[in-house]
Amino acid sequence: MLTIRNLSKTYGNGIRALIDVDLDIDRGMFGLLGPNGAGKSTLMRTLATLQEPDTGTVRLGDLDVLEQKEEVRKILGYLPQEFGLYPRFSAEAMLNHFAVLKGIRDGGERKQTVEHILEITNLSDVRKQKLGTFSGGMRQRFGVAQALIGSPQLIIVDEPTAGLDPQERHRFLNLLSEIGENVVVILSTHIVEDVRELCSRMAVIDKGRVLLSGDPRTFASQLEGKVWRKSIEKDEVETYENSMTVISKRLLAGRPNIHVFCEQPPGDGFEPVVPDLEDVYMAALRRA
Repeated sequence: MLTIRNLSKTYGNGIRALIDVDLDIDRGMFGLLGPNGAGKSTLMRTLATLQEPDTGTVRLGDLDVLEQKEEVRKILGYLPQEFGLYPRFSAEAMLNHFAVLKGIRDGGERKQTVEHILEITNLSDVRKQKLGTFSGGMRQRFGVAQALIGSPQLIIVDEPTAGLDPQERHRFLNLLSEIGENVVVILSTHIVEDVRELCSRMAVIDKGRVLLSGDPRTFASQLEGKVWRKSIEKDEVETYENSMTVISKRLLAGRPNIHVFCEQPPGDGFEPVVPDLEDVYMAALRRA
């Protein structure tokens, strides 16, 4: 269990990136949803022992994450939003190097570890290929590969599917799902579909504050009978936004399709809609 209590961080320019963050994250896939600038990356870097908070505590089992950084790094796998590669090295050579850094000194054990990770990340066929020639999806899979070295108990992935085409995205999400069965995996993203497809627990964060945390299905059920849909003209959007709680706008056949939150049937051509995770997410942001 990863336990976060009263975690706060304010940068020198006065931006409050984290404000009294409390989260309990058990084994499995945990989704952290939030818009750009919500504080997700600050939280991820803090959990990855790369920066200090101003206040608060973080514990991973018996380990104090903020005080026992070296011990935490031994069981940590981290895929940041942007990471550099040595373009002239092969995937195999680079993973071998990372294995040495993780403390796997025995050559036979190291070779076996690298071969296994190449296999599960579907990179065996390109093991000798230079990293500089990898596609976006291959780069992300290599990023997961390096994060898996050392049998980590905590894996953090920050915006992992941004820029991937649909096929690579689904391949990548399937890989994360398989990994997340026995360890704590935190998926930080602003893409609702990533969380909907993978995570049994989630949190929404915005402007440094956790707005909600728990089971996505519970949150969706709490909105049942309170979300309504209507197709409108483009010049009507502002009018509805000023008079109702519009939680999302989507184009359907070129026309705006709005979802509104309302305790009672709003009439005026609105029809009920079964709430999904995007409605939960957007409603949380709107209420905040």
